[in-house]
Amino acid sequence: MAAIDAFTHGVAPENEFGYAQAIRSGELIHVAGQVAFDETGEFAYADDCAAQLDLTYVNLDRVLGHYGATRNQIVSQTVYGVHLGQNAAAISAGNLAYFGAHRPVSTVVGVSELAFPGQLVEIAVVVDTRLPA
Repeated sequence: MAAIDAFTHGVAPENEFGYAQAIRSGELIHVAGQVAFDETGEFAYADDCAAQLDLTYVNLDRVLGHYGATRNQIVSQTVYGVHLGQNAAAISAGNLAYFGAHRPVSTVVGVSELAFPGQLVEIAVVVDTRLPA
């Protein structure tokens, strides 16, 4: 049986809930919802959507880097947003800044709350490593 190539940030919720941040399955990488964890493993920037997005994308890049992948290989993303009406502009701006000309398929879901107090955004993606980096 092949070993599972899983990635963790080493944050407490991974063990408390029992999950990995990402798992490689053949040429695909499934990345769990990324959030604004700082380098100490604490949730950062409560109630600041733009700052949470910036740090969330930093964390997503860390996951991609573990696999030697880039954002240009993301084929699908799901964005979960709290108060979507008032945060839609920040989410759109962050998305455009992160992806540039690359356009993965995207689903944006408005939710009433997320895991951490003040958390406004969470982003899950699927990566296809067969695509050019």
